[in-house]
Amino acid sequence: MNLKIEIDAGSGFCFGVTTAIRKAEEELAAGKTLYCLGDIVHNGMEVERLHNHGLVTIDHEQLKQLHHAKVLLRAHGEPPSTYEIARQNDIEIIDATCPVVLALQRRIKKQYDNDPSAQIVIFGKNGHAEVLGLVGQTAQHAIVIEKFDDVKHLDFNRNIYLYSQTTKSLDEFHRIIDYIQSHIAPTATFRSFDTICRQVANRMPNIAEFAKHHDVILFVSGRKSSNGKVLFNECLTVNANSHQVESPEEIDFKWFDNAETVGICGATSTPKWLMEQCRDAILAH
Repeated sequence: MNLKIEIDAGSGFCFGVTTAIRKAEEELAAGKTLYCLGDIVHNGMEVERLHNHGLVTIDHEQLKQLHHAKVLLRAHGEPPSTYEIARQNDIEIIDATCPVVLALQRRIKKQYDNDPSAQIVIFGKNGHAEVLGLVGQTAQHAIVIEKFDDVKHLDFNRNIYLYSQTTKSLDEFHRIIDYIQSHIAPTATFRSFDTICRQVANRMPNIAEFAKHHDVILFVSGRKSSNGKVLFNECLTVNANSHQVESPEEIDFKWFDNAETVGICGATSTPKWLMEQCRDAILAH
């Protein structure tokens, strides 16, 4: 097979995920038992690799039972209640919350403290780890809107402060802003804060450009990844021959039958080594 394969240089772990994994590896290298609250990254293969090094994934119920241990908080961040449990149970926290998420948590908390009666609105995915951490800054009062149509249920006679989960689509966020601006009552205040991570937002145009230049696109990402869904759809929009896989085992080699070039790319939660494994599997076929 005389196939040219290119791995997208812009794909792979974002800064926040890289830091969380480095912190985990440092602790594990010292031979300590380390727990991680939730999957360290939305990628099953990377989670498994770190499990093999001794990282133990726990959920919030298990955290409540844990005492005198070390727990890593991943890049997505956590609500204040998690820190409170850790304090009560004498748990040492290794905080790998992404600085972009941390800054957003602080802004939301400050806004809520200044005006608790206002509607604090978060454009994000209900139940997503990052969103739970953000809603937790407002004593659970924040309103989460998942998609454009949800915006219609807001009370336009009351103040609205709009924020976004860091990995959401910029275009959809701007549609929501436009709708609120055109419906807000003259007596109410509306302010929006563009809190979308630029490292993620910039990947959209870059990955679209990358997808255009190849006959077939292999998008490597965990199916749980929010950011993976957004980026894969971007690839599909510009290149109908885009296929998502979680691992090399899912590759269907028929995809490359009439292709000369293949582009391999992925989400902010996709490790470089996994994209390389996919490349090697195609070349070995």
